[in-house]
Amino acid sequence: MLLRMYVKWAEKKGYKVKIVDTLLGEEAGIKNAVLLIEGKGVYGYLKGEKGIHRLIRISPFNANSKRHTSFVSITVIPEIEEEIEVEIKPDDLKIETMRASGHGGQHVNKTETAVRITHIPTGIIVTCQNERSQYLNKMTALKILKSKLYQLEKQKIEQKKENLIGEKKEISWGNQIRTYTLHPYKIIKDHRTQFESYKVEEVLNGDLDDFIREYLLWKAKQTILKKEK
Repeated sequence: MLLRMYVKWAEKKGYKVKIVDTLLGEEAGIKNAVLLIEGKGVYGYLKGEKGIHRLIRISPFNANSKRHTSFVSITVIPEIEEEIEVEIKPDDLKIETMRASGHGGQHVNKTETAVRITHIPTGIIVTCQNERSQYLNKMTALKILKSKLYQLEKQKIEQKKENLIGEKKEISWGNQIRTYTLHPYKIIKDHRTQFESYKVEEVLNGDLDDFIREYLLWKAKQTILKKEK
């Protein structure tokens, strides 16, 4: 549901959006997904979405129609500009090919177009399977790996500062930044800004701008207060 929400938001804003990789859950749903969203200012808008999101609803997978709570961890990282140099040595890469497992046309499951790249020194693994050729999957995976390596280096340099990834909290009660309640009533609440919206269907269909605006205003106030202290 959140994957669809962010795709819809990007489309409504006129951004270019691509689902780079998806990993289906063992029983249902999606276990992991990677979105690539391109457009002016997109990272500035979405950086406040990083964190734990909680969804409360009647589970469509429960025969007794019981209320179910799900947690989703979202990470937002910027795409690195070409002029920023991140050295990736060929000897540090383990590149594997495999058959794509999702929807993708007649060539899926017939040829090994999916690519998984492991950066041996850091252990970072990037998988891409949604392009139509092995070459395009490899190029996209390398692009994502380059971004992740840059982010890792930035964390090392700015250990005492808030970095672009931010603190990754445990997926559990009490750590959520936002709760989407669909039962027994409908409301979405951001626990940082205390902003609430009863337009649940609209938000899940991509109308996120109110939450984004409230977060940016809240963050700006927090920055001013820190400087005053």
